[in-house]
Amino acid sequence: MSDFYRIKRLPPYVIAEVNAMRAAARSGGEDIIDLGMGNPDLPPPAHVIDKLVEVARKPDAHGYSQSKGIPGLRRAQANYYARRFGVEVDPETEVVVTMGSKEGLASLATAITEPGDVILAPNPSYPIHTFGFIIAGATIRAVPTTPDERYWESLERAMAFTVPRPSILVVNYPSNPTAETVDLAFYERLVAWARENKVWVISDLAYSELYYDGKPTVSILQVPGAKDVAIEFTSLSKTYSMAGWRMGFAVGNRTLIAAMTRVKSYLDYGAFTPIQAAAVAALNGPQDIVEQNRQLYHKRRDVLVESFGRAGWDIPSPPASMFAWAPLPPALAHLGSLEFSKQLLTHAKVAVAPGVGYGENGEGFVRIAMVENEHRIRQAARNVKKYLQSMGVNTPSVLSGTKTA
Repeated sequence: MSDFYRIKRLPPYVIAEVNAMRAAARSGGEDIIDLGMGNPDLPPPAHVIDKLVEVARKPDAHGYSQSKGIPGLRRAQANYYARRFGVEVDPETEVVVTMGSKEGLASLATAITEPGDVILAPNPSYPIHTFGFIIAGATIRAVPTTPDERYWESLERAMAFTVPRPSILVVNYPSNPTAETVDLAFYERLVAWARENKVWVISDLAYSELYYDGKPTVSILQVPGAKDVAIEFTSLSKTYSMAGWRMGFAVGNRTLIAAMTRVKSYLDYGAFTPIQAAAVAALNGPQDIVEQNRQLYHKRRDVLVESFGRAGWDIPSPPASMFAWAPLPPALAHLGSLEFSKQLLTHAKVAVAPGVGYGENGEGFVRIAMVENEHRIRQAARNVKKYLQSMGVNTPSVLSGTKTA
């Protein structure tokens, strides 16, 4: 297998090592608290499941569907952008349904890149942001994930000193894995930069509804003229707890949407029609679940930060997403993120994702997914405290009358 061209271009998927250890431990009967994969533990809304069952019972609902998405679903996504961001999009030419944002990103990479193209992608980043283009034959030039002045300096250096000049920039805010966010001013500056440098912008907004502290996320398409240079991906996976349903969307520039739609027409027949109908029910129906999920993850975030902090591991409070981006405890930083993750799994029975799996700039961190309930998160903190103490790490003493981690 190592002789195949595209396989040779893919680096080892280091997160798979921890995943394999977790699976082996669970198969051996161990109680592993899994904070590694961003796999929601909550069910979708009842009315969405009801719609799935209703349509699945229809005898004519089991044939091939539409690769670009049924018209009602594309209209529902256009309506979502209108009410959430105040952005008008044409459901016929500026929206395409994807089998999750991951598949959509890979299909777009296949459609618009060729061997030798240079793509600017954040480091650390979610793997598909780089691997999708690597599989398509392009070359990656890393830019920082943190959206400060160093970010803009990195873009300018890339345009000045890279041959050939980069043609695509990938952005992902709220970031997976770092949970960092941006404001509309950032996107205004980015759109102006992209127009000036003739660069396409691909925005991954998968965590659009998981924001905290009363600070809603923004869309790049809110910037006037953004559709001239940008396409944006969203997903129902986290918003409606529909991860396994594989429902996502691309919205924005007509040229990119058309290219992606054409490639998809050769690769798939679209998602199962009952799933698309249920997705319409999610977008058009009661939105109580969106706020409920947001509040639930908000509480989990606060429990995670508070309980792990009292266990001796200070974790910055993420402003958005379902992840915390945690620096390794200073006394154990020498282990590196992969070895630390393995030890945490072995000795604390807690699974996390090693930061190095998201790029070399992720070394020194782990990603913690808030996909267990508050009780399990506190249990994880207790296990972590015992592990840290066994490694000789000083942990905070518990004051009288306070809860233990």
